[in-house]
Amino acid sequence: MRLISSTGEQVGVVEPQAALAQGRAEGLDVVVIAEQADPPVCKVMDFGKFTFEKKKKEHESKKKQKVTQVKEIKFRPNIDDHDYDFKLKNIVRFLEEGDKVKATIQFRGREMSRLENGRKVLARLIGDLEGKAHVESAPEMMGNRMHQIFGPTKKH
Repeated sequence: MRLISSTGEQVGVVEPQAALAQGRAEGLDVVVIAEQADPPVCKVMDFGKFTFEKKKKEHESKKKQKVTQVKEIKFRPNIDDHDYDFKLKNIVRFLEEGDKVKATIQFRGREMSRLENGRKVLARLIGDLEGKAHVESAPEMMGNRMHQIFGPTKKH
């Protein structure tokens, strides 16, 4: 195996027993760094410190990730202007936070015979969100609900 000392210097290719002996002499562990390499690369180091630093790096990388969620806002086909404006304000807030929004129109009873009212609400929503969101899917019917997904626009 190829051995790297605790100071970072390359010792060279040694037998596993010799590597373990050097690790014991320094009071440290022999850790396999690259198992797929030919020969495998090992380093003399404190294994507890190595695992701690590895976990710390993973935690730091997770901090920088942004998990996008899909927020759902429900509408009715005959929605009042004030209710629409209130829900539109929430949609804009969700989009600014980087989340996707699923706008759902729920139909009840006889409203199912007038699906164009739901399409009008979605068309109005597309017009009001111009520049703030992009449409990710066309209006889709599932049972008595029509939904459309909006995503935030990319910030340059």
